[in-house]
Amino acid sequence: MDVWQGLLHGLQQAVQPMMLLYCFVGVFIGTLIGVLPGIGAMATISLLLPVTYHIPTTGAIIMLAGVYYGAQYGGSTASILLNLPGTPSSAVTCLDGYQMAKQGRAGVALFMTTIASFFGSMLGVAVLAGFAPSIAEVGLKFGPAEYFAMMALGLLAASTLASGSPLKGLAMVVLGLLLGTVGTDVNSGVARFYFDIPELMDGINIVALAMGLFGIAEVVGSVNQPREGHMTQRVRLREMLPSGDDWRRSWMPMLRGTGVGSFFGALPGTGASIASFMSYALEKRVARDPTRFGKGAIEGVVAPEAANNAAAQTAFVPTLSLGIPGDAVMALMLGALIIHGIQPGPLLMSDQPDLFWGLIVSFAIGNILLVILNLPLVGMWVAILRIPYHVLYPAILIFIALGTYSVNNNVFDIYMVAAIGAVGYVLALLRFEAAPLMLGFVLGPLMEENLRRALLLSRGDPAVFLERPISAGFLLAGLALFLWSVVGALRRSLRERERAAEGSAG
Repeated sequence: MDVWQGLLHGLQQAVQPMMLLYCFVGVFIGTLIGVLPGIGAMATISLLLPVTYHIPTTGAIIMLAGVYYGAQYGGSTASILLNLPGTPSSAVTCLDGYQMAKQGRAGVALFMTTIASFFGSMLGVAVLAGFAPSIAEVGLKFGPAEYFAMMALGLLAASTLASGSPLKGLAMVVLGLLLGTVGTDVNSGVARFYFDIPELMDGINIVALAMGLFGIAEVVGSVNQPREGHMTQRVRLREMLPSGDDWRRSWMPMLRGTGVGSFFGALPGTGASIASFMSYALEKRVARDPTRFGKGAIEGVVAPEAANNAAAQTAFVPTLSLGIPGDAVMALMLGALIIHGIQPGPLLMSDQPDLFWGLIVSFAIGNILLVILNLPLVGMWVAILRIPYHVLYPAILIFIALGTYSVNNNVFDIYMVAAIGAVGYVLALLRFEAAPLMLGFVLGPLMEENLRRALLLSRGDPAVFLERPISAGFLLAGLALFLWSVVGALRRSLRERERAAEGSAG
């Protein structure tokens, strides 16, 4: 079916009462956790994964997706009012949003971020609906060799283009790949790396891994961070209306931010955070008076918000059409689909049209619901910011334990999530990012399967990966990324040594 037929089919699925309910629950929870600093979409989706076992697949994915893009809306609230980013992608909003709040324009800032978020999201949905089918058609021409090479490139891009040390990112990808090999081998039936623990013969539970890395580790890390912000101001609806000058200054930054977000959202390893920072840098570059930025410029608020919301929508393009997640949240969404017996990839649109098109239309409905939630209910979100953290975090830990136990009704899973959380916290202290590990864990089994298929078809000849032009191109691009990251790390090391030598000489 073409795009318009698909959207009409999706509308019939998305407007069903239960689908609307799942969509509303997802965006409401997403906004809530976006407002609260230090929790994040990853931890929340991890908490909700056990719940999805008991609801239909389409409703489950609609709800989890609503949490993801709903958090992008809510993340700006704490950034503007408290100078504390609710989500990583909202960190750049603090720069001008908090300054606007200090100038008594918090209401205008909140109103314009909601409009910018809606604008970016809806155009992101249009990009998703328009380009995903075309990408899927190209994907149908891929064989096992191309899939393996593309996944390898995606993992290298995720580790080298993300924030932090590229070498540490690569190390976490390798660790994720190793964790993905734990359990019984599908082809031979041999149990691997289970250390005589029967519970590990089925592999490491993705729910326990996600909750440990992004739930317990994040909560423990957030408890240690000082909380200086305190919500004192009240935001009234009549104070939220922007002036004509605000509208005039905002519409082009919204458009540019949406373009930046749509592009970076679809690339592996970039996502909403990089999109928002790149959008802010672009606006500062093209501004007639760059000195206004950091002092309450409306452009510095609307551009990154449009960018991170557009990126949140277009991140689903490679995940759904090729089965390649762009970031850790998409890896978890991919895991949720696999848990429900759905194989993402080029055949998803033809095999599961209800899910694919229903999900896309639900994005549009969810964004309309988010505007309704964010504008009139600002007072409620402000009140939520007053919840003491010593009450909030123990409650989250209890939900993590209950959610983990509910998956298999096995106490071992609670021990596992606690151990993974402890390891995740130590890795975070050592500045190792958990996101590449999650990508490696989800993609590892898929990569192994396609590697074996390709070698089976070529009768064991590894040259098949270089003889096919597409797979060779992906592998060469991956090698270039790897060399670039190694050279960059060596250069940084040399600079640090030179600075240290100059300091000791001085």
